Order: sequence, then C-alpha cells, then structure tokens
Amino acid sequence: MPDLPAADIHLRSYGAQRESDRHAFAQLVLPVAGTVLLDIEGHEGRLDPLHGALVAPGAWHAQCGTDGNRSVIVDIGDDSGFLAQGDWQRLLERPFTPLAAAARKLVEYMALMHGTPALRPALVHGWVPLLLDALAQAPAQPRSRLAALCAGIEAGPGQPWTTASMARYAGVSISRLHALFREELDATPHAWLMARRLGRACEWLAAGSGTIAEVALAAGFTDQSALTRAMRAALGTTPAAYRRASQENGARTREESPRK
Repeated sequence: MPDLPAADIHLRSYGAQRESDRHAFAQLVLPVAGTVLLDIEGHEGRLDPLHGALVAPGAWHAQCGTDGNRSVIVDIGDDSGFLAQGDWQRLLERPFTPLAAAARKLVEYMALMHGTPALRPALVHGWVPLLLDALAQAPAQPRSRLAALCAGIEAGPGQPWTTASMARYAGVSISRLHALFREELDATPHAWLMARRLGRACEWLAAGSGTIAEVALAAGFTDQSALTRAMRAALGTTPAAYRRASQENGARTREESPRK
C-alpha cells in the first residue's frame, strides 16, 4: 500500500475577482462559510458548506468567492501514487462532490483546530485518507431544506437564535427541524448553532476583529467567559491564546509566501 501523502492545511477566503492557478499537488477546497465558484479545466461548480471539490495535480483552475466566504484548503502531495487508488481516482474524475455529514464534521473540526498549537503535521497527515474516503463515498444530495436557515445563521450568529426561531425561519415545526438536522447535518439544531458560533468567533479572533469581549457578543455568546469555556471544551485553548497563535501562524505564512 502506498505511503500516506504529505499534506498542508490552510484557511482561505477568495475575493470577487477570478484568480487562476495550476500546481503539481492536488488540492481539496472545502468551504465552511459562504460560496466559492470554482472552474476546473472548463468545468464550473458552486461550492458551499455542503459541497466541496478536489483539484487534480496539474489541472488549471480559477476561483472567486462571495463576501464572507471561508474554506479549508488541503494541499496534498502525491509522490507515492496515493491518489491513483480506487475510489480516490474516481473522485478526481468527478471533482465536485457533496459533503456528507461525516465529511462536514471533519472539515469544521479542521477549521476550528487551525491556528491552535495542537495542529501538528502528523494530525493533518492523518486527516487526508479520512477526508478522501468520506468524499469518495458521499452519495448525491438534493438541495438542503436547511440552506436558507444555515445562511441566515452564518450571516448573523449573534442574533438570539432559539430552536423555535430557527424552526420559524425554516418554515417547519420544531420536531421537523430536529429531524432535518439529523438527516442533513447529523447534529441537533443547538449543537450546530454552537459550532457555527464558535467557528465565527475563531475567524474573528484570527483576523484581530475587535476585543475578545466584542467577538464573544458578536458571535452569540453571553460574555467573554462563555466564549472562553466553549473554546476550552472544544479546542483546549483560550480566546487570547488562539488569537496569538493565529497571528503568529499568519505572520509565518506571509514570510513563507504560501502556495495558492
């Protein structure tokens, strides 16, 4: 069996202007917020938190994004021929793919872990086969019944969302809302809401947007202490430590002129 490939992970946002690129490594584009339009060798797909893509090594591609887009980008080396195996080769042949619940949970976790001291090369190395397996086995999915609600929460995580208000926004009963979240996201409405609030808080902390107390309130936490407890439980770090590590990583990345 070929050795597992080398891999690097980044969090990236794309501007409204199309940017073209081509590189010798494969690249997973996995949105966690917003929308990205990706053209791979003349075939265009719309990526969002329910849909991702795998760009083959050497393929010309161009991308642009809407306001607020953010994606986990995984650069995958393939010197060992890892991607030529079975299901992964078929994924390269149909690069635009839905993200099933298992894949979405892993992508969200990767986004949260980015910028923390716990994100070690060995951890990223182990994620690649899990991601490719989840993507290769994902069935076709109809448009999400929760798409409008999820977009509304992404746009305003600090709003006073409750299970009842989420059900009203989606136009379904509370029991139906719970069923849809289980079917599409493998989570409860509250658990998904808290994960998205934590994700946005991490994004704003990394960007240096406001004080920690301001970030906590904007993301929907009652105060800075509530955000600190949530980050300790989920990530094993504090808001201040996460911001510091993210800024250090950003400075190091700029010095190293990262690949697109």
